[in-house]
Amino acid sequence: MENKESGFTQAPTCGAGFIIINKPVDFTSHDVIAVLRGITGIKKIGHAGTLDPFATGVLICAIGRESTKKIDKFVKLDKEYEAVLRLGAETDTYDIEGKISNIKCKILEKDVINKVLKEFIGKQEQIPPMFSAKKINGQKLYKLARKGKTIERKSCKIEIYDINLIKYKWPDLEIKVSCSTGTYIRSLGYDIGKKLKCGAYLTNLKRLAIGDFNIKNAIDLKKLNKNNWQKYLLK
Repeated sequence: MENKESGFTQAPTCGAGFIIINKPVDFTSHDVIAVLRGITGIKKIGHAGTLDPFATGVLICAIGRESTKKIDKFVKLDKEYEAVLRLGAETDTYDIEGKISNIKCKILEKDVINKVLKEFIGKQEQIPPMFSAKKINGQKLYKLARKGKTIERKSCKIEIYDINLIKYKWPDLEIKVSCSTGTYIRSLGYDIGKKLKCGAYLTNLKRLAIGDFNIKNAIDLKKLNKNNWQKYLLK
């Protein structure tokens, strides 16, 4: 059976293929892999594109050795997100899990916010957050950050294809972002806050799509079990 949106066909019951998971909140991407290993009995499982524990949404998981060899092609695909930014404050992690620092500022008009959002569309350089899984000199940044260390990070080339305001009621701003691979939405939120001169951090993040793989086609992790998981396996 073909999945028209993804171009995949349903895999035979051989235990190799891909499952599109709707990652739940408070799970790391590795937590999802651990659950899938328990359900499938297969040790060799990987994923395309880490999601922070507070984030939800599309996580492509490769089941079996042959499938994990192909996972890199999904990592490089464009992404789409919905994010909620809280204005008027910043955190050291750029999200709701960090230490909050309030910033004195006035309530901003919607037109001002819309204008600033549009300024972020296009190719640009972005500095990865310290609290991220990015490695520098073999060390993951978040491990250094947890020790209270901050090191210089080189900016990375990214592209924001589109960014739209979905809903705004001070201090919360909901946006939808289409972007290239390598984009950190937490850094984008932080940079938007700087541009608005009021600060901002993420309180909610949902990945809607990786390439053509949409949240509508993702399966909730809690719905999978040892008897039905192969039904959702794609190749």
